[in-house]
Amino acid sequence: MNSIPSRLPLKSVAAGAAICLLSLMNAAHAQEKTLRIAMTVGDVPRTVGQPDQGLEGTRFTGIPMYDALTQWDLSKADGPSLLIPALSTSWQVDAKDKTKWVFKLRPGVSFHDGSTFNADAVVWNVQKVLDKSAAHFDASQVGVTTSRIPTLVSARKIDDMTVELTTSEPDSFLPMNLINLFMASPTHWAAKLKGVPASVSDPAERSKQAWAAFAADASGTGPFKMTRLVPRERLELVANKKYWDPKRTPKLDKVVLLPMPEANARTAALLGNQVDWIEAPSPDSIPMIKQRGFVIHSNAQPHVWPWQLSMVPGSPWADKRVRHAANLCVDRAGMKSMLGGMMAEPKGVVPPGHPWWGNPKFDIKYDVKAAQALMQQAGHSAAKPLKVKVQISASGSGQMQPLPMNEAVQQSLKQCYFDVEFDVVEWNTLSTNWRLGPKDNSAHGSNAINVSFSAMDPFFGLVRFASSKTVPPLSNNWGYYGNAEVDKLVADARTSFDDKSRDAALGRLHARMVEDAPFIFVAHDVGPRAMSSKVKNVVQPRSWYIDIATMTKD
Repeated sequence: MNSIPSRLPLKSVAAGAAICLLSLMNAAHAQEKTLRIAMTVGDVPRTVGQPDQGLEGTRFTGIPMYDALTQWDLSKADGPSLLIPALSTSWQVDAKDKTKWVFKLRPGVSFHDGSTFNADAVVWNVQKVLDKSAAHFDASQVGVTTSRIPTLVSARKIDDMTVELTTSEPDSFLPMNLINLFMASPTHWAAKLKGVPASVSDPAERSKQAWAAFAADASGTGPFKMTRLVPRERLELVANKKYWDPKRTPKLDKVVLLPMPEANARTAALLGNQVDWIEAPSPDSIPMIKQRGFVIHSNAQPHVWPWQLSMVPGSPWADKRVRHAANLCVDRAGMKSMLGGMMAEPKGVVPPGHPWWGNPKFDIKYDVKAAQALMQQAGHSAAKPLKVKVQISASGSGQMQPLPMNEAVQQSLKQCYFDVEFDVVEWNTLSTNWRLGPKDNSAHGSNAINVSFSAMDPFFGLVRFASSKTVPPLSNNWGYYGNAEVDKLVADARTSFDDKSRDAALGRLHARMVEDAPFIFVAHDVGPRAMSSKVKNVVQPRSWYIDIATMTKD
């Protein structure tokens, strides 16, 4: 049985370089309100508008630099984050044709380059990921966008401040999905295209080079503007004092984002006052962090940390008894203790009492004897363990503490006759592989994958893991879970346009998914992050995301 290697090639060069550079930068930052953040990712998330590096990219280069038509309200810590208007002020589905939506746009919004946000800009940004014939189509932005907005097919300008969006089928989730489509400046991109040498004649190559130039000098409408990008080292942002929303116009002068995938490197940087904020501190460092006067922020959030299981013929997980046994064999209370209390024990994708709960009949709990009995019924024993292989990462967006957590699951499952092998890959590679599935060579023979995910909206939390329309390479139904009945439950939810009916339909879908167990439900994150006590006005919402724009620093 293969365990996680004790020494992994973690590509820590960037982290070390960042720490050294920060020491030199401290004096320069002394006179300005600069917030320095150590992320868990191994590289700066892409800055072209559609970030990579999972949803940590959305958190740190999406939301600060850009806006979408809709957004989550991140201003409250004591309730769920709800959908609110952003670059649109209102939206309405057509009563006669529910594949048509009309969005009224917010007037008076400018991009960082000074150009005007309007309906033409919305159409252009839809085309950048959907229209292969468009001069600015960017294939590199497609995967991280269309898998999150799977039914959007086109946009049409009605007038300067009104657009019509069309979906491939009636889809009540569209307004929530649109938080993932960030608006980049068409004018700024066109200026970058002019700088591409005339000798480059291939349209796709010209677009690629224009986007590369855009990435180094991006223009969105967000509360922060980029000023400097050093790949694998840092991204520097400054306040957009002309931001359209006075409540989110930054009081900070500058934000510096640094990739530091190793928890120990992040902790050292924080304790050495070289950064003001670190994502996902290592659990054993939390007491020291608190003793040194730093603040730990955490909150329950709709974030699932699972193993997603392959259901293809021949997979060891094809037997539901095996899937149930694994869910009954994980010592979640022990893992919570190992993590210093920084997790919640799951009963499904959403907790009991949630509008989408649906009262599943299978109860996810710790019951080793019941798990062993199920495994014996399936033909497995201590003498004849079931071999499984799981693809995991060493760090990354929302992955919490993936190495010790996966090793803890491995040891738990051993007592229930599982022989677990790991395939450890870099986080961004894992995220890419998540859309390719277990049949692809990228799986390296794995029959499960460990990618955490947000469950804030119905598509992100449920539908993309259950629908036959979201199997690889279209979206994240990595394990090919589902059947005609599940597809009917998905359709019932997607075509329910009032909240009560939609929630009831989603409850039925959630109950079925828990009962079928296409995941091993291991943990729900609470989003721990450690900050200097000088960072003020911090709201840790019940969300994967957090709003930097409203923060201050003493």
